[in-house]
Amino acid sequence: MAAAADQPSTAGGTALPGWVAAAITFLCSGAVLVLEIVGLRLIAPYVGVTVQTSTAVIGFALAAIALGAWVGGATADRADPRRLLAPLMVAGGALVVAVLPLVRFTGELLSGADAGGVLLLAAVAVVVPAALLSAVPPMVVKLQLASLAETGAVVGRLSGIGTLGGIAATFATGFVLVAVLPSSVILVATGAVTAVAGLAVAVLLRRVPGAGRVPVALLALAVGGGALAAVAPTPCEEETAYHCARVVADPERDTGRVLLLDTLRHSYVDLADPTHLEFEYVRAVAAVTDAAFPAGAPVSALHVGGGGLTLPRYLAEVRPGTRSLVLEVDPGVVAMDREQLGLETSEELGVRVADGRVGLAEESAGERDLVVGDAFGGLSVPWQLTTREAMALVDRALADDGVYAVNLIDHPPLAFVRAELATLREAFAHVLLLARVPVLAGEDGGNLVAVASQRPLPVEALTRALGDRGLTWQVAEGDELDRFVGDAAVLTDDFAPVDQLLTPYGS
Repeated sequence: MAAAADQPSTAGGTALPGWVAAAITFLCSGAVLVLEIVGLRLIAPYVGVTVQTSTAVIGFALAAIALGAWVGGATADRADPRRLLAPLMVAGGALVVAVLPLVRFTGELLSGADAGGVLLLAAVAVVVPAALLSAVPPMVVKLQLASLAETGAVVGRLSGIGTLGGIAATFATGFVLVAVLPSSVILVATGAVTAVAGLAVAVLLRRVPGAGRVPVALLALAVGGGALAAVAPTPCEEETAYHCARVVADPERDTGRVLLLDTLRHSYVDLADPTHLEFEYVRAVAAVTDAAFPAGAPVSALHVGGGGLTLPRYLAEVRPGTRSLVLEVDPGVVAMDREQLGLETSEELGVRVADGRVGLAEESAGERDLVVGDAFGGLSVPWQLTTREAMALVDRALADDGVYAVNLIDHPPLAFVRAELATLREAFAHVLLLARVPVLAGEDGGNLVAVASQRPLPVEALTRALGDRGLTWQVAEGDELDRFVGDAAVLTDDFAPVDQLLTPYGS
């Protein structure tokens, strides 16, 4: 009985050449990780970027890997893997290409951050091609097992090579590819390379009876997927490092332009009139500057989040001599600002491409009269900009009588805004909330502006300034603000469930 351990595991042939087995395993494992990373970017324009979106994509990718490995291993014990390798690789590669049009056609019907849409679109983006490609490595392992005496070495080596493929794909995609290529190009190229590699495997195995055959339908799928990818609708004018971005003209204002990032109208810029403030929340922040600083006096301002740089341009126009620094994490957005929104930087209006939290940490202490928070990833303020520790950095950057104004978005039950206000009150002696009455009553949502300072804030002047700008927003302070905040928890670097507070699935 012991002699059976030395019998070949695949009838009628030998194992693949070692380098071929390694290359197939490396490629298929890497393609799955490329699909996982790019899949998140692909669905973001339709459902936004939240922890839930990332979780759905990662979860479905892991489920597909587990399913593919399980089924692939079981199938390898019942059929000659050499007959299946090439078809699986071609099918997997073809479906990686087809993911692009599938997500874009489906996304047109599923826009919105509801849980069902997020889960369905994430599943469409990754499950089937990831499962097919994940079935390949266990089949390669089966082919390479000449005897039970070398099982550990073969399984360990190929498992390590597959992991290295995933690591290489992750770093190459995250650090290089998304910075130089659109997501669509990355996906189509990955799928095409995988499919072509499958055809090469078919040629290599053509001498094995029944192997080396790729059904014509799979080749048609690969070609058809590429054709659909070319005509699929896209919400993007440009795919930046972080966003699906486009600029659209305002049909009611010749010089008006709207910058859209993923699912949001992020900024409005009037190319001819920097004093025109279209969005209500921008007018509310402008009202804060009206009330907090002498009319026309220059200020030193830090803007955390740039978008179309509407407010920095406004301050430069109405407060000559103002020096503004804008922290914008996305260089692609800055490029669009320059090319399509007429941005001209100078010593008075500078832009630094950096994460807002990193930029705050590098600010000199006590030099800013005004800090404006307007950074968003989808509907959410990036969590690292919401915490007690982040507020301490804002406070450090401000002069003793400086003011922090931050744009927030939330909807009933307004759990995130309440938590952010509780956090602000830990860092600042004086905090106000500016919002429409239905929002303060917890009956509606949308944009709100929180204002914080170590000095008393001019509530009456602020109320007048809001009215002067045509806003029906109210100022909440004192007991009213106490009731609004309630027992909301303070956000910290150790605990800041911002996305969950914004989107309470299952509540």
